[in-house]
Amino acid sequence: MKYTKLGSTGTTVSRLCFGTWRFGKETSGVVETDEDQAHELLDAAWDQGINFIDTANVYGTPNGTSEEYVGDWLSDHDREDLVIASKVYFPFGDGGPNREGLGRKHIRNQIDGTLDRLGTEYLDIYYIHRWDENTPIVETLRTLDRLVEEGKVNHLGASTMAGWQLTKALWKSDVEELERFEVTQPLFHAAYRDDVIDYLDVCADQDLAVCPYSPLAGGFLTGKYERGDDGPQSVVAPDDSRASFDDRFDDFYVSARGWHVLDEIRAIADELDATPAQVALRWLIQQDQFTTIPIVGARTVDQLNENTGAVDIKLSQDQHNRISEARYDEEGKRWGHRT
Repeated sequence: MKYTKLGSTGTTVSRLCFGTWRFGKETSGVVETDEDQAHELLDAAWDQGINFIDTANVYGTPNGTSEEYVGDWLSDHDREDLVIASKVYFPFGDGGPNREGLGRKHIRNQIDGTLDRLGTEYLDIYYIHRWDENTPIVETLRTLDRLVEEGKVNHLGASTMAGWQLTKALWKSDVEELERFEVTQPLFHAAYRDDVIDYLDVCADQDLAVCPYSPLAGGFLTGKYERGDDGPQSVVAPDDSRASFDDRFDDFYVSARGWHVLDEIRAIADELDATPAQVALRWLIQQDQFTTIPIVGARTVDQLNENTGAVDIKLSQDQHNRISEARYDEEGKRWGHRT
């Protein structure tokens, strides 16, 4: 495993982060990863040198299950060897007027619950999971700043939002002399970049670390899916793959653009004697405008071991460009979702 500094912070993390959003999660009645499987995956990640673990208060069924799984595993390890991230925003539990969003009351309640479930006194990174249009950003930032002062949080992070919202939050932190967001977590992969370019431009300008979620497009860019006969969104899925039980998969990840990018990724994988998953992850790692640490969410140890192989290959500049350019047709027009 190779390591890097987390943006402009002094924290050192592995070039891949292990994501735990599947831990205890029920999808269409199927538990994606139970506790024994979760601990086996965490052991494998640790054995591969991954020291960066990502979770959230709402991951799992019921909410908090993922944090509990991670906390049970963490109790057998030296806390100082791990970099742990969690999040706040979405409704927790049965809901209620103060059980969601980024107001002071909800953040205060959730940080204590998160720390208790993880069995730790502090988080290395605390993300706002989304932007809260109903709470002034200064209230959120002052609350988070106080958590840093109290030693409950080391660094602040921001997940998916508009580029102008991230800019506004960074500006407010600057003028109010509050802790700023140092880490971001957008949806970002080889077939989905132009859609978040404004956000990524802010990250580059402000030297923010980028930790993309769904870096393999929900598994689509692993190459295990094949085209169907009914248009760009038609896909042939292996049994037990995500597409076989997630009704949103076709609409969310499968597109004409995706197939073109995947074709190029497959070709380069053949050239490097690597797998499509490794090439897709390496394309992210080799972004040169900001430090990128993809969040991998493998369902099996074999998948995780395959993913970690991304740190051992290298794309030439030409190969990197070919993947980027596969998003566009010969006239320079970006491929769409259905055409």
